Amino acid sequence: MTRRWLVTGCSSGLGRALAGAAAEAGDLVVATARRPATMDDLADRYPGRLSALALDVCDTGQCEAAVAHAVDRFGGVDVLVNNAGSGLFGAVEEVSDDELRAQLEVLTVAPWRLTRLVLPLMRRQGFGHIINVSSIAGRIGLPGLSAYVAGKYALEGMSQALAAEVAPFGIRVHAVEPGGFATRYGTSLAEAAGRIPAYAQSTGDLEAGLRGMAANPDLTRPEVFAHHVLRLVASPTAPLRLPIGADAYAFLEAAEAAGTTELAAAHAFVQGSAERPGTDAAPVTPFPASGPAR
Repeated sequence: MTRRWLVTGCSSGLGRALAGAAAEAGDLVVATARRPATMDDLADRYPGRLSALALDVCDTGQCEAAVAHAVDRFGGVDVLVNNAGSGLFGAVEEVSDDELRAQLEVLTVAPWRLTRLVLPLMRRQGFGHIINVSSIAGRIGLPGLSAYVAGKYALEGMSQALAAEVAPFGIRVHAVEPGGFATRYGTSLAEAAGRIPAYAQSTGDLEAGLRGMAANPDLTRPEVFAHHVLRLVASPTAPLRLPIGADAYAFLEAAEAAGTTELAAAHAFVQGSAERPGTDAAPVTPFPASGPAR
C-alpha cells in the first residue's frame, strides 16, 4: 500500500530522516520546513515522490496551504506527522508569558491546527494515521525545560483524547516519545531572556548535557526513529504511546516506579486524614463506570 504523508519539521534531524525513509519505501511525501531549500537533495533524490514545501507551522494560512498542496499533489493525506518543534531553556520563574505562548504555539497549538485540517479528509476516506512527535519530556518533568515539558504534556493529553474521538472513523493516533537522539536540538535550544543565576544549581547539568547532544556518540541516530515510525503505521497493534531510543525506556521505567511510589505515599497521606474529625477518607472514583478506562 502506497501511503501519502505530510511531515512537518523536515529540515534536519528526525523529520528529515523520516521523510527520506518514507520516500525510499515508495510512499508519497510532502516534506515541510520553514526553509524548503534544506530539502532540495531529498526532492532531487525522489522526484515525483517527495515534494518539499515551505511551512511555518505557526502560520494558519501556510498550514491550510500545506494540506491543500498535499491534496492537489498526491490526492490526500494518509499519515500526518506533527514533528516540527522548538526548545526553550528556562526555569518557570525565568520564562515570560510571551516566551511561554511562543513555545506552546509550536508544540501544542500547531499540531492541533494541522490535525483539525486533515481530519475531514481522513474521516471521508475512512482511515488515517496522526502521529504526534512528543518526547520522554511528555512524561517526565525536567528542570530547566519547564515550557517545553508543558507543551509536550499537553500534546500527550491531546493525543489520548483524540485517539478515543476518532477511533470510530478508522483513524489511529500515536504519540511517539523519543529519548536522546543525535540531532541539533541541543545546539538550537533557545534561552529564556530573563535568566536567574540562582537556578544554575538545579538546571545547569541538564543544559550542558543538552548542548552536547549532537556530538554524543552514545545517542540514537535519527534513522532509528524513522525505521520505527514506518513500522508503526504498518502495524495494526502499535500502542498509542511509543517511546523510541536507547535511553527512553530506562528513563520512563524509572519515572513509572517513582510514580507508583508517589501514588502510594499520597494514598497513605489521604488515609491518614480519616483520624481527624470532619474528614472523608472514602475512595474517590474519578470517572463514572462508563468513563475512560486504560
